Amino acid sequence: MASIRPFKPADTEDCKHICRATLPPSLSSSPRAVAMAPYLWTLQFTHLFPEHCFVLDDGTGHVVGYVIGAPDVFALAREYPRYVQEVLGSEQGLRDVPVPKQLEVLEAWNVPVEGSGMVVNPEAMAQNAYKVEWLVLEGVEGKRELVEGWRAMLHIDILEGFQGKGWGRKMVEGFVESVKKAKGEGRYHVGKGIQLGVAGENTKVVKFYEKLGFRVYPGGEKEGNVWMVRDL
Repeated sequence: MASIRPFKPADTEDCKHICRATLPPSLSSSPRAVAMAPYLWTLQFTHLFPEHCFVLDDGTGHVVGYVIGAPDVFALAREYPRYVQEVLGSEQGLRDVPVPKQLEVLEAWNVPVEGSGMVVNPEAMAQNAYKVEWLVLEGVEGKRELVEGWRAMLHIDILEGFQGKGWGRKMVEGFVESVKKAKGEGRYHVGKGIQLGVAGENTKVVKFYEKLGFRVYPGGEKEGNVWMVRDL
């Protein structure tokens, strides 16, 4: 029987697979983007804040979903050099995410390719993976105010066969409780609460988050996404 349990290091490969299997079309169509994706949106949380990461186990030890995040994105930024060294700097990490050519100027996320229109720029993805400020703290107008106000960050992904069964709600609430506990113990400054981003290609999930107490925070549309927050 499926159940939710704390993340374990042995779950890492399953979590990488889940991240890649649930990517939007703009990313899943690029083999390089697929290889890089877990290093931007999954592994830094499981590596640096495993106590705030929970997985959906299908009953056999195989992970089919996760809810991951950090109680404070500024604590994430402080710890990020360790992630760069230990994960991005590993043999596998260097294969999947080659070191970017430069980290002074952020390249455009989408670039034109003849015959394919606009496609995701692998160099920009690598830059974001290596520079946490670009990944979570900086961006379009309003982004800094968002992250300074709601400092906890959440990501959730579940494989298709386990969606729509109530697991998502339970997993999000488990993450929320872990952030509340950290806040109550004074271990992290979570600000007003939790923030998350919804890809512009996946806005159908906005209603799901609204049912869990999140609301749309203005500004995400400037980067083609939806920002959402939940007060704690």
